[in-house]
Amino acid sequence: MSGLDNIVQQIMEDSSKKAEEIIAEANKKADVIIEDAKTEAGKFKKESDRKIEVLKKTKSQTAQSSSELKKNQAILKAKQEMINDVLKKSEEEILGLPDAEYFDYLLKLLKKSAQPKDGEICLSLKDLSRMPADFSDKAAKIAIENGGKLTVSKEPKNIEGGFILIYGGIEENCSISAVFRDEKEKLVDLLNSTLFS
Repeated sequence: MSGLDNIVQQIMEDSSKKAEEIIAEANKKADVIIEDAKTEAGKFKKESDRKIEVLKKTKSQTAQSSSELKKNQAILKAKQEMINDVLKKSEEEILGLPDAEYFDYLLKLLKKSAQPKDGEICLSLKDLSRMPADFSDKAAKIAIENGGKLTVSKEPKNIEGGFILIYGGIEENCSISAVFRDEKEKLVDLLNSTLFS
């Protein structure tokens, strides 16, 4: 869907301030994790060095390679944990926005997702209970601007946040978790370049 790239861009823009704090925290955590990984790799190296003295010259190269491999695996694991943590915290930040900001965010997401068709927008039970009085009207206006028609369903969907669009019985999952899941590869690449370059 061409709107997914726009949704991802909007997510990144809307959470950039929060993401900076998360990235700073993640960098601190990364330093600790990487230092721990280096310490652990150092232990492996010391053990390997002890064995190298006993082994023949050809076997010493194997032991060193093993030590390097373990060190690299530990660092890679630490990076993956950090990226997953940043993604999880970013999703939680969006879900934890104050009501007014959260529903403004949903409207921005809707602008990129609404199709030129008649349909319904379905929210979670939590979001239905805290939905601002003018949200239905604003959602309907956005749908009209996109050439369609949308009404807010009174039936909740089993999602944590975001919404589900239903057009002619076909559901389009625009929940926050679905957007993060669908675009995880792009987000991981972006975080890799931001955190580790």
